[in-house]
Amino acid sequence: MKRQSPSIDAWLKEAKAHPSASRVGMYLIHNGTVRQTAKAKVRFGAEDCRDVTGMLFSYQQDKVDAVISDTYKMDGIYYIKVWLNEGQLNVGDDIMYVLVGGDIRPRVVDALNYLVGRIKNECVVETELHA
Repeated sequence: MKRQSPSIDAWLKEAKAHPSASRVGMYLIHNGTVRQTAKAKVRFGAEDCRDVTGMLFSYQQDKVDAVISDTYKMDGIYYIKVWLNEGQLNVGDDIMYVLVGGDIRPRVVDALNYLVGRIKNECVVETELHA
């Protein structure tokens, strides 16, 4: 059963009230959504793909927690918050929200890329649904 998406405004307000906020010079947010174009077409250029109508999505929380812990070990990263959906999702539904706060832009960009990449590659199962 899919979950209610969080409020990014509330997340940022919480982050800026966190004890680490005085060390943070940048927050970046990632919002992954279910797209209509098949992953094989987008990533590999496959032309024989049908449109996506939805997705079955699940994740392993212990793996997500481990990836978050690893990301905190990166230089200049002081705040992380992750929300993942679950269940049967429709095109346009939120898959995930990730917020990373750190001291300078290059570190925050790298941390967000690292964190989202590892979540997608190690922690989740995405099964595209087709008409």
